Amino acid sequence: MKKEILAKLPYGKSFLFVDELLHVDENGVIGTYTYPENLPFYEGHFKDRPVTPAVILTETMAQIGLVCLGIYLLKDIDQNISIAMTSNAIDFLKPVYPGEQVTVTSEKVYFRFNKLSCKVKMENAAGEMICKGSISGMLISKKNG
Repeated sequence: MKKEILAKLPYGKSFLFVDELLHVDENGVIGTYTYPENLPFYEGHFKDRPVTPAVILTETMAQIGLVCLGIYLLKDIDQNISIAMTSNAIDFLKPVYPGEQVTVTSEKVYFRFNKLSCKVKMENAAGEMICKGSISGMLISKKNG
């Protein structure tokens, strides 16, 4: 099921921030991503000490923690899924540098009326908390055709 979820992600290679899903069930998901050193935003953020922008960290948590979980929750519906983030509240605690691998853990808070809300956290390879918070989004099923 993990490979099927990754295949359904609606992102192109240049904006895909999921490498692997380690665990997924109806209550949450755990996945990883390694930020390649050649990503274009590192050139200017910041020019002498590249750091991954907070918006990219948020997007990574949303792709793994919200979108992958949403695809799993709607797996029994033979439809395309469109997902839009509706809110987030994230606390950023540590920077992420080029080449670093992160692990995102998401825990479902609720899924009702097609709104999914999750508690998410991101840790580095040493197990240190990078950021944490909550992300919510609407999952919209569109019939194939």
